[in-house]
Amino acid sequence: LMIDRPMSFLAKSDYFTGTGPKGWATRIFMKGTGQIPIDRTGGKASEASLNTGLQVLGRGDLLGIYPEGTRSPDGKLYRGRTGLARMALTARVPVVPVVMIGTDDVMPIGRSIPRVGRVGMVIGEPLDFSRFYGMESDRFVLRSVTDEIMVALQRMGEQEYEDVYASTVKDRRPASAL
Repeated sequence: LMIDRPMSFLAKSDYFTGTGPKGWATRIFMKGTGQIPIDRTGGKASEASLNTGLQVLGRGDLLGIYPEGTRSPDGKLYRGRTGLARMALTARVPVVPVVMIGTDDVMPIGRSIPRVGRVGMVIGEPLDFSRFYGMESDRFVLRSVTDEIMVALQRMGEQEYEDVYASTVKDRRPASAL
């Protein structure tokens, strides 16, 4: 047993609204594994997602977040979104960096059914950002905290890092490349 309390992950709401047998199976899996649907369209939706994450942390539960906001289109590590930093500072909690290894072997991009295989995890030391408590509205502090988290992830996973958002890279690619 690695953790002693419930852990939830923020997941895009599309996973909870699919139709047909595949949509039903995905929805059941997501709910059964503690995923929380969030709307990633920006603005008020993003604010609501942050508040949902803060409710989880406020209960004393663990919250898993993929700081890039989307799956890497090519295995590189991309710039993190600052919502993670905002939540960590607001909730006054440390961030434990975790890197998953081998996910592309089990679930390659574009594949809808996973392959049988093992995914590894590297768990880092908790990152303490208490020096920034009370500064969660300072965008420069949020970027600094986020970048520190991304550096820790890059070192642990030894991925190539690109200082651009993964969603921007995805938007530039033709649909056939995804």
